[in-house]
Amino acid sequence: MALPKSKNSLSVKKPSASATGGSAKTPSRKGGSRSLYTPAEVHEIFRRFSVQRPEPKGELDYVNPFTLLIAVVLSAQATDAGVNKATKQLFAVADTPQKMLALGEAKVGDYIRTIGLWRNKAKNVIALSKALIDDFAGKVPEDRDELVKLPGVGRKTANVVLNVAFGQHTMAVDTHIFRIGNRIGLAPGKTPEQVEQGLLKVIPAEYMRHAHHWLILHGRYVCKARKPDCPACVIADICKSKEKTTDVPAPLVSIAPLKEAFPAEV
Repeated sequence: MALPKSKNSLSVKKPSASATGGSAKTPSRKGGSRSLYTPAEVHEIFRRFSVQRPEPKGELDYVNPFTLLIAVVLSAQATDAGVNKATKQLFAVADTPQKMLALGEAKVGDYIRTIGLWRNKAKNVIALSKALIDDFAGKVPEDRDELVKLPGVGRKTANVVLNVAFGQHTMAVDTHIFRIGNRIGLAPGKTPEQVEQGLLKVIPAEYMRHAHHWLILHGRYVCKARKPDCPACVIADICKSKEKTTDVPAPLVSIAPLKEAFPAEV
């Protein structure tokens, strides 16, 4: 699909085979379908996201890698706002595995009672805290294989922690990212892991640090589940979704960042 000519859109040239060391098409990958976008188009998508949100932040409140880990575990089947409301007081009294373990399952449960599945989550928080103390000297490991061994921690949670707390180039595929990967054809896949692997292959390394947050925020506020807000989309001219309603991109202006809840580098 050729890019529509518009005074509001930027020209995106398809690189030649010689410039990329081979075909400009994205190679297919096991288990997933091929991206609908050329490397040049993907680069332009994330360049615009970077202009729109130079330093994107997540919406979970936390103060260190441990509280980030706990917040992400608690966010399963819950809203970030709901988790923040519950953890504000919890993290004020327990911001380390040692303090959380000392607090105990019952008291942790009292703090997070407003969160869905709170009983099981309180149990996991205590078990997770004990495991960190026993196996990692109270420190959050910087390795996915080690993180997913912790109670209540899956691949998505591990990827969030590795990316946000430690700056690793991981991609945590939540419902928003899974939807975007398939809806616009950026990284189609039948499973979150297929979409994850597809995104890791097509997103330029220079944009991987913040790609996770850019895609989540785009899915949460623009490419929404029920109906995408295409007039507010800065990549509307590049987007190849069958659902889009306009080819004219929204003005590319910087959006005020969310409040910073954690130091940029840890």
